[in-house]
Amino acid sequence: MKIITHICRLIVGVLFILSGFVKLVDPMGFSFKLEEYFSEPVLNIPFFEPYSLPIAIVVVIFEFLVGVMLLVGFKRKFTLWSLLVMIVFFTGLTLYSAVTGKVTDCGCFGDAVKLTPWETFWKDVTLLVLILVLFAGAKYIKPLWSKKFAFRFSVVTLICCVVLCNYVLSHLPIIDFRPYKVGTVIREGMEMPESITEFLWKFNVNGEEKVIKTMGQYPDVDGEYISVETNILVDGGIPPIHDFTMEDENGEDHVEEMLDEPKLIVMVSYNLYSASDEGLKAIKEATDKAIKAGYKVIAMTSALPETANEYKENYGFNFEFYISDPTMLKTMIRSNPGLIKIESGVIKQKLHYNDASDLEL
Repeated sequence: MKIITHICRLIVGVLFILSGFVKLVDPMGFSFKLEEYFSEPVLNIPFFEPYSLPIAIVVVIFEFLVGVMLLVGFKRKFTLWSLLVMIVFFTGLTLYSAVTGKVTDCGCFGDAVKLTPWETFWKDVTLLVLILVLFAGAKYIKPLWSKKFAFRFSVVTLICCVVLCNYVLSHLPIIDFRPYKVGTVIREGMEMPESITEFLWKFNVNGEEKVIKTMGQYPDVDGEYISVETNILVDGGIPPIHDFTMEDENGEDHVEEMLDEPKLIVMVSYNLYSASDEGLKAIKEATDKAIKAGYKVIAMTSALPETANEYKENYGFNFEFYISDPTMLKTMIRSNPGLIKIESGVIKQKLHYNDASDLEL
């Protein structure tokens, strides 16, 4: 039982640390996922939406911290009960997502690992079983080296989590798991993944039904064709970048045109109304320099043309605004507003508005 307890302790602790870390480096992304859960179509508790970010920060730090506390053996009872409460809550939530299909990705591993709702549910059920084993073998969970070490290590972990969280919110995620990370060739990300399909051709050959398998080509058969069935052996799914649009006020898409630009700077704001005033001013200064340096500058936002024109006038932006999907814009960059430098369709630099002056021209 002692060995089983320590194995479960290691598995649970590491999984909580990994799950917490991938969200800790991008708490804004997790807050967007919470907004989705809080929305009317899902849990119908929209009054929580304005508090999505602080809730996300508390959850990811606590998730990471209890994983560490379990491994170092600090506050055994508090840690075990915290783990149990969290996993029971998440199991219920993921079961709801799986049954209703209202949320297709729980976000438990951020953008690093995508799991279906049912995969997430069974992962949580497995963790629940392991945590119950830990309760059964609780007497074997003791502090590493000493209680003083376990306490100090836990405190240092908490401080590091707070510092890291503050840094990524003031700049950008230190690790980018999204399809718009620096170095991405946007056109390649838009290509449809290849699927492998098997064709089952039915023919009447000399009075007998015969089935011939091919990978798409029409078989060379001396007989009468009856029908064909298809089986998808490998589903390529959807491309990583499947919603990249850039429409003007007339509804014309300018994606191809912009991806051909050798020197393009894009201001991204998923919501102009909630965009930082200081951030917009900082980006105005940076984009003025970019225009003087020969760059083409545009903006991508979800705002309607009349709203965009209002902000253009108020801040003196002398470049075109294009309409894009807000979810895509949130995925592109976690700063509102933010800057992205693109050269011939390749993402070269991404900047939080706090770092707008670092734009490389």
